[in-house]
Amino acid sequence: MRRSSAMRLLPWIVTPALIILVIVVWGAWVSLFHVNPFIFPGPLEVWDKLLGVLVAEKTWAATGTTVMETVVGFVIATAIGALIGIVLGKLPWLEVSVRPLVIITQVAPKVAFIPLFIIWFGFGITSKIVLAALLAFFPVMLNVLLAIRSVDQGHREVMQSLNASKWQTFGQVEFRSLLPYLFAGMEVGITLATIGAIVGEYLAGNSGLGNLLVGAMNDLDAGKTFALILWLSLIGLVLYLIVNELKRFFIPWHESVYGLKNSQS
Repeated sequence: MRRSSAMRLLPWIVTPALIILVIVVWGAWVSLFHVNPFIFPGPLEVWDKLLGVLVAEKTWAATGTTVMETVVGFVIATAIGALIGIVLGKLPWLEVSVRPLVIITQVAPKVAFIPLFIIWFGFGITSKIVLAALLAFFPVMLNVLLAIRSVDQGHREVMQSLNASKWQTFGQVEFRSLLPYLFAGMEVGITLATIGAIVGEYLAGNSGLGNLLVGAMNDLDAGKTFALILWLSLIGLVLYLIVNELKRFFIPWHESVYGLKNSQS
């Protein structure tokens, strides 16, 4: 009982303590070494700037744009990545054939694609959605591919002995097995989709939080720049937590969820 209570309370104690420690060290370093706030502002200045950013109407409009680009790109990447991962997992000969192409598209710096996206899709939100989807695609596809390949052959043989069709085998065995892998890829994918949307706005945007960040940097406003970075980080954290909660809802039976609950109970 004592151990379970401690496990429940631990995140509520350690996480705030670490945040407070970082803020204290940050403020002490800026104060003791007389760091120019023009270069590296202190936590109080960043807090004041953050409050100013959050009360501005354009910040919320930009936030809506960035979140929409991220979510749409992430959903597209998840759908396409899962479908391609299933197909490649079921057809090893095809996976071997297209593997070099997939690797080339992933090792190439994504920033290099932005000029092409601008030519093809313009400066609007479409180019940012495509970049977000491109970054989030690979971890989803790779995890689903690994899931299909990792299904226990004995489970397939049991379904065959029951005269189950391929669709029944997929629904009862393979789909259930790939869900944990899918959500693992989605947890990585949502963070990469957020990065993709922001980078797209930063380099070729006329709206969104990335565009506001560029404006703050052009104004040489370090405090506002830090505040926007903090706000972007909080948005990314919220999106990640949403995906994590979806995992808890859809696969409560899996060890990654069930095991954590047992360790806390």
